[in-house]
Amino acid sequence: MIVDYLIALVGSLLAGGINTLSGNGSAITLTILMEVLGLPADVANATNRVGIVTQSAAGTWAFQRGGRLSLSDQHRRDMWGIILVATLGALVGIWLSLVVDNATYRSIFRYLLFVMLLVVLVNPKRWLRTEPAKKPLSLWIAVPAFFALGIYGGFIQMGMGIFFLALMVLVAKYEIIQANVVKGIVVLIYTAVAVAIFAWRGLIDWEIGLLMAIGQTVGGYLTARHAANHPRAGVWAYRLLILVIVGALAKAFWPF
Repeated sequence: MIVDYLIALVGSLLAGGINTLSGNGSAITLTILMEVLGLPADVANATNRVGIVTQSAAGTWAFQRGGRLSLSDQHRRDMWGIILVATLGALVGIWLSLVVDNATYRSIFRYLLFVMLLVVLVNPKRWLRTEPAKKPLSLWIAVPAFFALGIYGGFIQMGMGIFFLALMVLVAKYEIIQANVVKGIVVLIYTAVAVAIFAWRGLIDWEIGLLMAIGQTVGGYLTARHAANHPRAGVWAYRLLILVIVGALAKAFWPF
């Protein structure tokens, strides 16, 4: 039991760092919750959200202390619109997670990772922009895209950071660290709603959830604190994004 808890703590520490700079840290935490600790899929899915809330809060605070939370007026308006649309979508996703078998969406996710890897590798310069977009994101693109993203995040969360960053960097034309700042705020708000609903349904294992929350919070804060002040943080975030996608693909398709 002690060894299992140590694995959970170390794994959540790593996941917190990965989630803060790229995404898909939930591939680590969900694997630990289900394969190491033996929690049922629905309980693991709900318990995983506790650490995501605390980690997102810590990462946002660290970015704020590093001066990265100072958004332009246009980006601030975009952010609140994204929060509203994504949260509405997340409510639909949370409902789906309560009535649909998780295994179905996890199977689809494996193949979506192939598409995401291609998107990330084609024309890397698009991911490493340092200047923000001059034109606001079209509502005809933003509303359905972020609503669908909210549904996915509310349902399973795993991989949400990758899809969110792809949308923010490649479509909304945000610089990758600035996109991470917005991602942290958006995920914090809709996941807090998810935790409240899952807690009401009695699906959260609070003992292990709070333990992993400690690891994810520390990992998220330290990573965000370093990224906020590092001139090449965007480059390393991009490299980590590729590494995480490849690792997730290996885990999904390697039979051992």
